[in-house]
Amino acid sequence: MKKLDEFEIIKLFQKKFGNDKFTSEDVEFVKIGTKKIVINIDTLVQSTDIPTQMSLRDAARKSVVACISDFAAKGVKPKFGIISLNLPRGISKNKILEIANGFKIASKEFQIKILGGDTNQGKEIVFHTCFFGIAEKIVNRKGAKKGDLIFVSGPFGYTSVGLEILLKNMKIDNKFSRRAVMSVTKPKSRLNFGIKNKNYFSSSMDSSDGLSTTLNEMAKQSNCKFIINNIPIKNDIKEFSKLHKTNYEKLVFHGGEEYEIVFTVSKKNKSQIIRSAKITKTPIIEIGYVEKGKGVFMENNKKFVQLPDLGWHHFKK
Repeated sequence: MKKLDEFEIIKLFQKKFGNDKFTSEDVEFVKIGTKKIVINIDTLVQSTDIPTQMSLRDAARKSVVACISDFAAKGVKPKFGIISLNLPRGISKNKILEIANGFKIASKEFQIKILGGDTNQGKEIVFHTCFFGIAEKIVNRKGAKKGDLIFVSGPFGYTSVGLEILLKNMKIDNKFSRRAVMSVTKPKSRLNFGIKNKNYFSSSMDSSDGLSTTLNEMAKQSNCKFIINNIPIKNDIKEFSKLHKTNYEKLVFHGGEEYEIVFTVSKKNKSQIIRSAKITKTPIIEIGYVEKGKGVFMENNKKFVQLPDLGWHHFKK
């Protein structure tokens, strides 16, 4: 029997819903008058998303950040949320309080009111977070045009390294390893930057499924070619890659769980974006430009190599 991947499963559901022309987006929305009710839901599963070294407080907060990151890419402030918890039988009171504290920290950090939710019993811990906001417009994944510049809101590769350190129990204790692990256990959100600059983005998308996946999806929806001429990487990632004989391009492009914004802007808005990044202390990086055509390509010494979509996909074959 053929194994279905994530996108094939989604297509089957959309066909049943009578929406064969469905276009994937970071959030869903319902228009009421001139306003849009913006909604997003995210799921974090203990066995696949929570390393054993990660506290439940950090896991609860991370489940919120994952949802918030999609709002950030759309330039929308979430205001209310509901949370569904799947908990194993016999879970201790201390663990419940730890989870509750994580959600409390996140709700205060992002100024979101948690309205309520649901609890259920299961074999492992699962967090479902759903948030709501109101906006007149959102920034779509499509919208990039020939001549636009491509930016990311921060460097890539740290979460790939952090997960490797955690999953392999690597005994590394230095500033770099702590930064890499923190990128997994205490991820940041670019919400303020996304909200302040939504009017300057021509297209944008959350990068949590991997940079190669994000770039390919944006290029496809915009019906344009993305040229990448600057890899968003710091020297410490290159040094780790060399020391451990790994491919740093794989760490940067095909990892995932970086909650950065990938966005395009017209050249006339570049100076405004740079000023805003300084004010919000967002370490943006210009990584390329948009051309007529299709696909995503790496440019090096006037040679072009196609960048495939090898990011994170559920049910990957």
